[in-house]
Amino acid sequence: MATAKPAAKKATAAKTTRQPSAAFMKPLTPSAHLAAVVGATPLPRTEVVKKLWDYIKKHNLQDAANKRMINADAKLKPIFGKDQVSMFEMTKLVSAHLK
Repeated sequence: MATAKPAAKKATAAKTTRQPSAAFMKPLTPSAHLAAVVGATPLPRTEVVKKLWDYIKKHNLQDAANKRMINADAKLKPIFGKDQVSMFEMTKLVSAHLK
């Protein structure tokens, strides 16, 4: 005869809200090339990426065949340094334009 194991009780810890990292929330000043796209005011890194994606979608710069690739227009080419970058490479290239 098989005996049923008692169900393990989960410890109900007080749920804490996760605080964002201070490094992500620190306002950074964009370079002149990046400021042409996201504005010249200091912004947290997360907001810079968000505004960059808004610009990419507004100007239809995602590659039609592979949505992970971003096609650079005249404003993005000085930031990226080439005609097309992947969305993962984009954040690395943008961080070089933030102080």
